[in-house]
Amino acid sequence: MTRAHQHTSHPAEGGHHPEHGHGGHRKHDDAGQAMILDLDAEVLAEHIASITAWLPLESEPRRIVDLGCGTGAGTFALLDRFPGAHVTAVDTSAGHLRLLREKAHARGVEGRVRTVRADLDARHWPDLGTPDLVWASASMHHMARPDRALTNVHELLAPGGLFAVVELSGFPRFLPADAPESRPGLEERAHAATESFHAEHVPHRGADWGPMLTAAGFTVAGERTVTVDIEGKHSEAVGRYAHGSLMRIRDVAAPALSPEDLTALDELLDTDGPNSILRRDDLAVRTERTVWAAHRA
Repeated sequence: MTRAHQHTSHPAEGGHHPEHGHGGHRKHDDAGQAMILDLDAEVLAEHIASITAWLPLESEPRRIVDLGCGTGAGTFALLDRFPGAHVTAVDTSAGHLRLLREKAHARGVEGRVRTVRADLDARHWPDLGTPDLVWASASMHHMARPDRALTNVHELLAPGGLFAVVELSGFPRFLPADAPESRPGLEERAHAATESFHAEHVPHRGADWGPMLTAAGFTVAGERTVTVDIEGKHSEAVGRYAHGSLMRIRDVAAPALSPEDLTALDELLDTDGPNSILRRDDLAVRTERTVWAAHRA
């Protein structure tokens, strides 16, 4: 979703990915963000499917809203999980919504998808119907006023409807702790160098959404943390995902890194160089995602 986008928070976090957004801050390059979001969806497809399968629903939803949909990872996972449902996909990025519509057409599900461009930090949202399920993945922490957004979702949902909030623990890690050989621990130092930026721009990242959901009038029905640990040898997309994600981190971390660390990072990001991250056979995607599921009474 992008307002400023969602992702310098996670590649996919808006990836999710310097902002994948929805209602937020600075605006990042849509094309680069879209690439990261698509890679995130490809690499973590099984984990997303496991979350949609876990949702504590009393009946199969017919009307779903995907808040901060990005290029459609959640939208299509929900369409697959609930074949009788229709999804309204909401984002601030016209480019992301265009790509989502193109994917829907290619999959033959364009009749089950409606896209709405909206700023979710606005006080009043457009008409999104009365959904049975609202899904917000890696988007709530980008809200300037998450309390107001939660109230809006509560008013939006049908009685008994479910709100699923999926959040990331932060950027995924890709390299072993002793990598690269010239500067062991570089990845952790690069992440540490972004902490002040994230504290200022995405202060709700890593929040416990349970108490906030309760304060907004929801009844929390469940919470689950999904651990992600995918070895790169299982998917060539992991290398591209790592490269795109570290490219985003570099932009924010560079001023705080030592010259030696920055040189080593640039060597990893040089796709034609001998030390390119794309040439490594020891990559993995390591992160966590937590989902809160809450009913409207």
